[in-house]
Amino acid sequence: MKLTEETFLAQRKEVFFQQPAGAIDLQNAFDWQKSLPASKQFSTVLARAVEKGRVLTQPRGGVVLPEEQIALMKCQVREGQADLLTAITDSATNKGDLSAAQRLVEDSRRLGHSAQEGFPVTAHGVSGCRQVMEGVERPVQLRHRCVDARLLVETALAAGFTSIDGGGISHNLSYAKDVPLAQTLAHWQYCDRLIGEYAAAGILLNRETYGPLTGTLIPPFLSHAVSILEALLAAEQGVKCITLSYGQGGNLTQDVAAIRSLRQLAGEYLSKMGFSDVAVTVSLHQWMGGFPQEEAKAYGVISLGAVTAALGRADKVVTKTPMEAIGIPTPSAYAAGLSCTRQILSMLAEQPMPHSLAIEEESRLIGEETRSIVDCVLQLGNGDVALGAAKGVEQGILDVPFSPSRQSAGRMLPARDNEGCVRIFEPGNLPFSKDILDFHRQKIEERAKAERRAPSFQMVIDDIYAVSNSRLVGRPR
Repeated sequence: MKLTEETFLAQRKEVFFQQPAGAIDLQNAFDWQKSLPASKQFSTVLARAVEKGRVLTQPRGGVVLPEEQIALMKCQVREGQADLLTAITDSATNKGDLSAAQRLVEDSRRLGHSAQEGFPVTAHGVSGCRQVMEGVERPVQLRHRCVDARLLVETALAAGFTSIDGGGISHNLSYAKDVPLAQTLAHWQYCDRLIGEYAAAGILLNRETYGPLTGTLIPPFLSHAVSILEALLAAEQGVKCITLSYGQGGNLTQDVAAIRSLRQLAGEYLSKMGFSDVAVTVSLHQWMGGFPQEEAKAYGVISLGAVTAALGRADKVVTKTPMEAIGIPTPSAYAAGLSCTRQILSMLAEQPMPHSLAIEEESRLIGEETRSIVDCVLQLGNGDVALGAAKGVEQGILDVPFSPSRQSAGRMLPARDNEGCVRIFEPGNLPFSKDILDFHRQKIEERAKAERRAPSFQMVIDDIYAVSNSRLVGRPR
């Protein structure tokens, strides 16, 4: 349910209670956002690309010092032709440790260069972040791993970031261990309510869900269900521009089907819940699992991600670098991943994916699976999406594989089938029909027969390391 003005303002006092400078002046923040040219507005650039059918590229990347963050972003645009930009926060900011983040800035100043990865938004404050926004000519999105992102989002929006990623379900189950889900959901309702305040002031900010989750063998239906629920939670608070994201699984048929079905399902549920005025786009994250160490092989993984985004007609693709398995990427490595992706997107721009019954059938299956989960969660909440999500996690209906959270049931296990699609190895408490469960069981058994071994947890382990070993399916040696 939408937070009342009274509840929102009470939370705002809590957020700024220990801040020496007091609460951010929202009118000043609104004025700053309105002063930004269209070229720096995420929602505007995204909408124009959708009209032209052009897939946008967006790198990751974050460093401590503003001048180095600007230099990184300029390199990504100059050498990599990035359409959109990202500032990823540091580990101290992700933990909400403002003192440690401030020390990180001080240490970096003494060293004369950034001491580690990540841009400490709250430590730099509004003025420091505006310095970065003024230094680049592309829209900038904030990416982070915060469970309580309220102060972070307040600061970023006031500084001129025009897109925020995350969510109360995904960021808890992907990054937290002991934080109650109800608490995280409440904090994210505040963040979305804040974005809704900007919308009410005529400022259309972009809000992206985090579909990749733990980034390890995530079945499309689970990623879709979490993204759709987070989109509904955001729309309830007044958010008008939502990007739903999906993490590449590796099988081209399944991934293209997933991108197509996500767009359709998101629109379906937003309309059904009364939010037909929300602009919906879809983002693909290139492979989020382990990468090969060899640079040439890493480019192969990046290239497959680019092909997937192009043929699936994603609206944007979040890129990787050839240094993923080696260490902290250099600015040139970020640019190289972008350039590789753009080359393939350009070559496939006029090549539609041929009609495929396999893609149609996979889309139908993903749709049926996703609806089973989302409908069950909505029923559990009796109209309250946040309550339903909390109950869904508690009952193992929203069960994220390999989650660090103690709240996650951890009973559902995925594995690949013989063609590399992510299927269900152990269903846990998924609310699926017998026909769907039988289908998944059959696909796992087909693979086991081809590999001349019994279905076992070893398949799951083998699949986790397969791509870093230059395969998609973890075959026995």
